[in-house]
Amino acid sequence: MNAPFSAPLSAGLETLLASQLEQHPVHTETIEFSAGGVDFGGFVARPGGSAVGGDGAGAGDGAGAASGTGAGAPEGPEAPEAPEAPEGPAAELLPAVLIISDWTGLNDHARVRATMLARLGYIGLAGDVYGGGAQLPPDQAGAAAGKFYGDPALFRERMQANLEQLRALPGVDPDRLAVMGYCFGGSASLELARTGAELAGVVSFHGRLQSGIPAAEGDIRTPVLVLTGASDPVVPDASVLAFENEMREAAAADWQVVSYSGAMHAFTMPDANSPDHGAAFDARANARSWSAMRTFFDEIFTPAAA
Repeated sequence: MNAPFSAPLSAGLETLLASQLEQHPVHTETIEFSAGGVDFGGFVARPGGSAVGGDGAGAGDGAGAASGTGAGAPEGPEAPEAPEAPEGPAAELLPAVLIISDWTGLNDHARVRATMLARLGYIGLAGDVYGGGAQLPPDQAGAAAGKFYGDPALFRERMQANLEQLRALPGVDPDRLAVMGYCFGGSASLELARTGAELAGVVSFHGRLQSGIPAAEGDIRTPVLVLTGASDPVVPDASVLAFENEMREAAAADWQVVSYSGAMHAFTMPDANSPDHGAAFDARANARSWSAMRTFFDEIFTPAAA
């Protein structure tokens, strides 16, 4: 049995999910895990046939059981090729991606993105920064996120806990891990990169770019891809320049910033519709940023030539 989404998907999320054609049957499950005295929730999506824990349990201190009705999956004749699996002893291990969504927490947007990644042949973990698998209403989300924006050390600690859970999932190749996030989650991904975490790569979609603890020289040890809206009031040009200077001063070896003309904040989120407040879905920027992410993953997850 597959784990369901938390609620019937909106029309926008249904369209988003259908935009990634299925290359593999997808298995999903909800999990629970603990770290540092905090209980977390998560949602795992993996290509059918990849390694799954015998009882559907997560690899942390808690147990997550699969349940529900499944996500559904349209098929199509033009699905691109899946990423190559390595040969030899690691042949069954797959690249894996941690996904953190916006400041409302572990929501169906994150679950949809994890499922889309599984359709591409990756293991996706929709993670949990707040703890308890919380999904917050918008009127509580700002204050909750502010706690982490104001405490980068705590932010990084929670992201490290999620990363270790990703690493511990059955079937995951520990040498091919990436982290990606949206809005708050984009900031979370960059905070983890600033710790010097050994990752294949990090992607931020319209995340805030500044930190209370900027990267020092040598801190950034992973390729970084920042995808931002050129009309995002949360990430103005000055923030982009400051981030670029931070990367230069940290001597980061591999970083990119892509700006999408006319795109506001939350441009990848189908239900964002507040242009008066500078946040709105942009179908073109969403498609282009997903394509950029896929190209990036193709690069960072390709096994090195012998």
